[in-house]
Amino acid sequence: MARISGVTIPNDKQIETALTYVYGIGLTSSKDILTKSNIDPVTRVKDLTDSEISKIQDVINSKYIVEGELQRIVTANIKRLKDINSYRGFRHKSSLPSRGQRTRTNARTRRGKKVTVGGTKKKAPAKT
Repeated sequence: MARISGVTIPNDKQIETALTYVYGIGLTSSKDILTKSNIDPVTRVKDLTDSEISKIQDVINSKYIVEGELQRIVTANIKRLKDINSYRGFRHKSSLPSRGQRTRTNARTRRGKKVTVGGTKKKAPAKT
Protein backbone atom coordinates (compact mmCIF):
# COMPACT_ATOMS: atom_id res chain seq x y z
CA MET A 1 0.00 0.00 0.00
CA ALA A 2 1.54 3.27 -1.13
CA ARG A 3 0.73 6.48 0.71
CA ILE A 4 0.87 9.75 -1.17
CA SER A 5 -0.06 13.04 0.54
CA GLY A 6 -1.59 11.12 3.44
CA VAL A 7 -3.87 9.00 1.22
CA THR A 8 -3.47 5.26 0.76
CA ILE A 9 -3.83 4.65 -2.95
CA PRO A 10 -5.02 1.27 -4.31
CA ASN A 11 -2.30 -1.23 -5.21
CA ASP A 12 -3.93 -2.93 -8.19
CA LYS A 13 -4.62 0.18 -10.26
CA GLN A 14 -2.36 1.96 -12.70
CA ILE A 15 -0.57 4.90 -11.10
CA GLU A 16 -2.24 7.37 -13.48
CA THR A 17 -5.69 6.40 -12.15
CA ALA A 18 -4.59 5.77 -8.57
CA LEU A 19 -3.31 9.34 -8.14
CA THR A 20 -6.84 10.64 -8.71
CA TYR A 21 -7.81 9.22 -5.29
CA VAL A 22 -5.98 12.19 -3.78
CA TYR A 23 -8.32 15.18 -3.28
CA GLY A 24 -7.25 17.93 -5.68
CA ILE A 25 -5.63 15.69 -8.31
CA GLY A 26 -7.62 14.80 -11.40
CA LEU A 27 -6.65 12.84 -14.48
CA THR A 28 -4.95 15.79 -16.20
CA SER A 29 -2.95 16.69 -13.09
CA SER A 30 -2.04 13.03 -12.66
CA LYS A 31 -0.62 12.88 -16.19
CA ASP A 32 1.38 16.07 -15.60
CA ILE A 33 2.81 14.73 -12.33
CA LEU A 34 3.91 11.49 -13.96
CA THR A 35 5.59 13.23 -16.91
CA LYS A 36 7.48 15.55 -14.55
CA SER A 37 8.65 12.62 -12.43
CA ASN A 38 9.50 10.43 -15.49
CA ILE A 39 7.27 7.48 -14.56
CA ASP A 40 5.30 5.36 -17.01
CA PRO A 41 1.54 6.02 -16.47
CA VAL A 42 0.56 2.37 -16.98
CA THR A 43 2.79 1.10 -14.16
CA ARG A 44 0.84 -0.56 -11.36
CA VAL A 45 1.15 0.97 -7.90
CA LYS A 46 2.43 -2.31 -6.42
CA ASP A 47 5.34 -2.26 -8.91
CA LEU A 48 6.58 1.22 -7.91
CA THR A 49 9.81 1.56 -5.98
CA ASP A 50 10.21 3.80 -2.95
CA SER A 51 12.32 6.25 -4.95
CA GLU A 52 9.57 6.59 -7.59
CA ILE A 53 6.96 7.21 -4.90
CA SER A 54 9.17 9.87 -3.35
CA LYS A 55 9.63 11.52 -6.78
CA ILE A 56 5.86 11.69 -7.18
CA GLN A 57 5.47 13.09 -3.66
CA ASP A 58 8.12 15.76 -4.32
CA VAL A 59 6.37 16.93 -7.52
CA ILE A 60 3.01 17.08 -5.72
CA ASN A 61 4.47 19.03 -2.78
CA SER A 62 6.21 21.55 -5.04
CA LYS A 63 3.45 22.24 -7.60
CA TYR A 64 0.02 21.32 -6.18
CA ILE A 65 -2.24 22.13 -3.25
CA VAL A 66 -4.01 18.93 -2.19
CA GLU A 67 -6.07 17.29 0.57
CA GLY A 68 -6.56 19.19 3.84
CA GLU A 69 -5.03 22.48 2.77
CA LEU A 70 -7.17 22.61 -0.39
CA GLN A 71 -10.32 21.75 1.58
CA ARG A 72 -9.55 24.57 4.05
CA ILE A 73 -9.15 27.03 1.16
CA VAL A 74 -12.45 25.98 -0.43
CA THR A 75 -14.28 26.18 2.92
CA ALA A 76 -12.81 29.63 3.58
CA ASN A 77 -13.92 30.84 0.14
CA ILE A 78 -17.50 29.68 0.77
CA LYS A 79 -17.48 31.25 4.25
CA ARG A 80 -16.28 34.55 2.73
CA LEU A 81 -19.15 34.50 0.23
CA LYS A 82 -21.62 33.89 3.08
CA ASP A 83 -20.12 36.68 5.23
CA ILE A 84 -20.33 39.34 2.52
CA ASN A 85 -23.94 38.30 1.76
CA SER A 86 -23.34 37.77 -1.93
CA TYR A 87 -25.92 35.98 -4.05
CA ARG A 88 -23.75 32.85 -4.22
CA GLY A 89 -23.24 32.97 -0.47
CA PHE A 90 -26.99 33.22 0.09
CA ARG A 91 -27.55 30.18 -2.15
CA HIS A 92 -24.96 28.24 -0.12
CA LYS A 93 -26.70 29.24 3.14
CA SER A 94 -30.08 28.09 1.83
CA SER A 95 -28.72 24.79 0.44
CA LEU A 96 -29.77 25.65 -3.10
CA PRO A 97 -27.80 25.41 -6.36
CA SER A 98 -25.44 28.38 -6.65
CA ARG A 99 -24.58 28.27 -10.34
CA GLY A 100 -27.85 29.11 -12.04
CA GLN A 101 -29.50 25.71 -12.28
CA ARG A 102 -33.28 25.54 -12.20
CA THR A 103 -34.98 24.48 -8.99
CA ARG A 104 -38.61 24.17 -10.02
CA THR A 105 -38.32 20.53 -11.03
CA ASN A 106 -34.78 19.34 -10.43
CA ALA A 107 -32.08 20.06 -7.79
CA ARG A 108 -33.10 17.08 -5.63
CA THR A 109 -29.51 16.38 -4.65
CA ARG A 110 -29.13 19.85 -3.18
CA ARG A 111 -32.66 20.33 -1.77
CA GLY A 112 -33.13 16.89 -0.27
CA LYS A 113 -36.03 14.45 -0.29
CA LYS A 114 -39.28 15.58 -1.88
CA VAL A 115 -41.91 16.88 0.55
CA THR A 116 -45.46 16.50 -0.71
CA VAL A 117 -47.77 19.46 -0.10
CA GLY A 118 -51.55 19.12 -0.07
CA GLY A 119 -51.74 15.43 0.71
CA THR A 120 -52.95 15.96 4.29
CA LYS A 121 -56.66 16.58 3.64
CA LYS A 122 -58.98 15.00 6.21
CA LYS A 123 -61.13 12.12 5.03
CA ALA A 124 -64.83 12.75 4.71
CA PRO A 125 -66.89 10.93 7.39
CA ALA A 126 -68.36 7.71 6.07
CA LYS A 127 -72.16 7.28 6.06
CA THR A 128 -73.41 4.78 8.58
